[in-house]
Amino acid sequence: MRIHVVEDERQLARHIARALARHGHTATSHFDGTAALKAAIEHPPDLIVLDLNLPGLEGLSVLAGLRAANCPARVLILTARGEVEHRVKGLNAGADDYMAKPFSMDELVARIEALGRRGATPTAADLLEVADLHMDVHHRRVTRASRPVALSPREFDVLQLLMQEPGRVFSRTELCERVWQRNHEYDTRTVEIFITRLRKKVDTGFAAPLIHTIRAVGYTIRPPT
Repeated sequence: MRIHVVEDERQLARHIARALARHGHTATSHFDGTAALKAAIEHPPDLIVLDLNLPGLEGLSVLAGLRAANCPARVLILTARGEVEHRVKGLNAGADDYMAKPFSMDELVARIEALGRRGATPTAADLLEVADLHMDVHHRRVTRASRPVALSPREFDVLQLLMQEPGRVFSRTELCERVWQRNHEYDTRTVEIFITRLRKKVDTGFAAPLIHTIRAVGYTIRPPT
C-alpha cells in the first residue's frame, strides 16, 4: 500500500515509515497538516496515518478537508488523545480507525493492514441492490434513487456487508469481527457511530428507511415492506 504518515514528531514518523517498509508498504512522511492535506488530495494514497496535534492545520481539519474533497484514502488516527470522547469525535469526523499513543508498532501495522484489506467478505457479485439503493463493489460507488452517496472507505465496507445479505440481522460483534477484524472495548460504540453515519447518508430525505436496528440484536438492511 501507499501510505502517508502525518506526524509532527519526525523521529516517530520515520520509525513508523521504516516499520511499514519492512512489511512491503511504501510510506511517505509529512510533518505539517497543510502540506499533508495538499499532498493527499493531489495524489491520494491508499491509507493515511494521521496525528491530531499538527502544525499548520490540526488533524481533524485535515480529515474534514480529505472527506470534503472525496479523497478515497482510509484514515487511521494515531494520537495521544486516547479518551473515548476523542475517539468518538474522530470517528464521527470520518476516520476509519483510531489508535491511542503510546502504542505497539506490531499492532499499528496489523491495524493498517486490516484497513488495507477489504473489510467485508469478498463476493462474486460486483453489483448489489436493495430497493433503490445500488452499490458497484468494483468501482466502490453507491447511489440511492440514482443520486450519488458519498461514503468513507469504512462506511462503504459496513454497507457492503449489510447489502450482501439483505434482511439478515448482523450483531455488533459480527460487524466488529468482519469489518474491523478485532474486538476492543469500544467497538460496540464504533459500530453505532458508523451505522448512524450510514443512516444519515443513505436514509435521510427518504420516506422509507432501509437500515434498521433490531433492538438487543443488531442491524439489518431491507427493502420497504
